[in-house]
Amino acid sequence: MRILVWHVHGGWMEAFVRGQHEYLLPKSSDGGAWGLGRGGRDWPAAAREVDLDTLDPASVDAVVLQRPEEIAAVARTLGRRPGVDLPAVYLEHNTPKGDVPFTLHPLADQTTIPVVHVTHFNQLFWDTGTATTTVIEHGIPDPGHLYTGEREEMGVVVNEPVRRGRVTGTDLLPGFAGVGPLRVFGMGTEALPEALNLKGFGLSEERLRIAGDVSAPRLHEDLARCRLYLHPLRWTSLGLALLEAMHLGMPVLALATTEASRAIPHGAGLVSNDVDELQRFARRLLDDPDDAYAMGIVAREAALQRYGLDKFLRAWDELLAELPKGTRRESRPEPGAAPARRDNARHDNARHDTNARHDTERTHP
Repeated sequence: MRILVWHVHGGWMEAFVRGQHEYLLPKSSDGGAWGLGRGGRDWPAAAREVDLDTLDPASVDAVVLQRPEEIAAVARTLGRRPGVDLPAVYLEHNTPKGDVPFTLHPLADQTTIPVVHVTHFNQLFWDTGTATTTVIEHGIPDPGHLYTGEREEMGVVVNEPVRRGRVTGTDLLPGFAGVGPLRVFGMGTEALPEALNLKGFGLSEERLRIAGDVSAPRLHEDLARCRLYLHPLRWTSLGLALLEAMHLGMPVLALATTEASRAIPHGAGLVSNDVDELQRFARRLLDDPDDAYAMGIVAREAALQRYGLDKFLRAWDELLAELPKGTRRESRPEPGAAPARRDNARHDNARHDTNARHDTERTHP
């Protein structure tokens, strides 16, 4: 199939473009959020940059939508309506924002475009009304078992931790820095030392080591030298860096929020909302490299089984194969199905407003 898909979430696309299809990535001269193309990534040749304005509409077999505004953009430029004239699926990367758990999804209560969630937690917490939903969990191209744990450090990967603040658990980092050194990777991490002010906590600035935004190969190599991986995020779909760390063979520590308890099995580290317990466990692993290594083996085996690339691509192949059949159906409910909710104007507005605010962060870790 020839699939139109914007480069919105680079980490997720790392897996998606490694399938058996041709991936059409809109590219513009400014290279912004609506025209990033490949973004300089080392992706297979099947991931092709295209000019949406000159793209042959008939050459597109399906579109994977990731922002509500893309529905109107496709209809305007290709003259084909997603879910009506063009097979379409809406991929939801994020946890809901706003009035959780009552947050209404932008594609709630429509029957032509199925919504795909990347975690079961997301499917549970988004209110999608009568829309068809499914879950296809993340897939990770295996970086290999690179873990050495030679550095007595906690590795953290987070993008824009100062701006995102409590969402990413940035406020928890000084407490962990009191336990041992942190090595932090990601965009915008250069602002962390000033924001955290470790001196105000009586800690040496050496407890916070900023690695910054680095390429994936270097990230994997450097992160794997840290003794453990720390995932302090409070409200995120499921950090791909966490799954990559598990693939590397790292023991992991995470808050017991969103999907973490499903992703991290017993024996791979610790999942807890007791921050003191997490800090004590971090100190234990920093002091015992053999124990840390053994836990990393458990983490890697679990990650390969649940978040392996082949499993991910097979699930998408099966879904995409069903899309044309689904989009040819009329939008009226199936016999016996519950009618679409019309008792709340909020649902009607969200269903038809393709410009509804929906912040899919391209920098989501």
